[in-house]
Amino acid sequence: MPRPMIIAELSANHNQSLDIAKQSILAVKKCGGDAIKLQTYTPDCLTLDVQNPYFQIHSGTLWDGKTLYELYEEAYTPWEWHVELFELARSVGLKIFSSPFSLEALELLESLQCPMYKVASFEITDTDLIYHIAKTHKPIIISTGIATEEEILQALQACKEANNHDITLLKCTSAYPAPLQEANLLSMPELGKTYGVKYGLSDHTQGPLSAIIATSLGAVMIEKHFILDRALGGPDSAFSMDAQEFEAMVTQINLTTLALGTPHPKPQTDKIKQQRKFARSLFVSEDIKKGQKLDTSNIRSVRPSDGLPPKYLKEIIGKRASKDLYRGKPLEFGDFV
Repeated sequence: MPRPMIIAELSANHNQSLDIAKQSILAVKKCGGDAIKLQTYTPDCLTLDVQNPYFQIHSGTLWDGKTLYELYEEAYTPWEWHVELFELARSVGLKIFSSPFSLEALELLESLQCPMYKVASFEITDTDLIYHIAKTHKPIIISTGIATEEEILQALQACKEANNHDITLLKCTSAYPAPLQEANLLSMPELGKTYGVKYGLSDHTQGPLSAIIATSLGAVMIEKHFILDRALGGPDSAFSMDAQEFEAMVTQINLTTLALGTPHPKPQTDKIKQQRKFARSLFVSEDIKKGQKLDTSNIRSVRPSDGLPPKYLKEIIGKRASKDLYRGKPLEFGDFV
């Protein structure tokens, strides 16, 4: 089974420091990640700077007490950083891409030759934005966190209208952090089966377990929030993996992929042929004189495998030895008549 692409979501974990953002890219590469993902927006891309109750967060999240505008002002990645971050990631062989939250963000990312795009969970209802992203004809990843079946179908239709069929749907639980009992990972492969697309996991649970299970269920990509060190704090730090945890997860995913192997039996290797030496076969278990009958007292199925296969035992019983046979001899077809 191919190993899933492992994506580190930087999100707000740069804490408005370009240096931390750069260090994060280098750390993801060192940890064995395949890609780093940014979020390209300004607060004005996402919401209005309004203080009324509609725009205040009071829904049992880590960000309660803030307005939407305040949260996004704290979390956004400055657009002027993008050139340097893209150049750095590419220089160390790390794939870098982003989630655009507006047509202006998409335009910026296109100017940087962004290789693929992700539609965030809460943007799945914005089919006009999805259509324009899909029009780039680059791979498009869509997170399904809050989506109804109808909304997923509408998002996929927007991609098809743009003649873009390179689509991956990500199973996502839109809770931060997400309780393990709400992960519902068995629904992930159903996305592929139901909608005829590739599937993966955008994981907000804590620890590597969900990512490892997703690997065993055939995910083509796994996305986890990444932070250099949770001690840095910030709006996403509580549910992000630090560098040490991320590296351990990559190792576990690699080992899981190795153990899963392939659904097709492997051809006999020299090693397996060697091991077959210890399979059972038919041996002479007592000395037998020429003309003496073969029976279960003088022919036995034992290890190793140098004699006839045990399946012949019933056919052989009652036949007579064609010559003297000694105890410990592997039985051969010429030994009896």
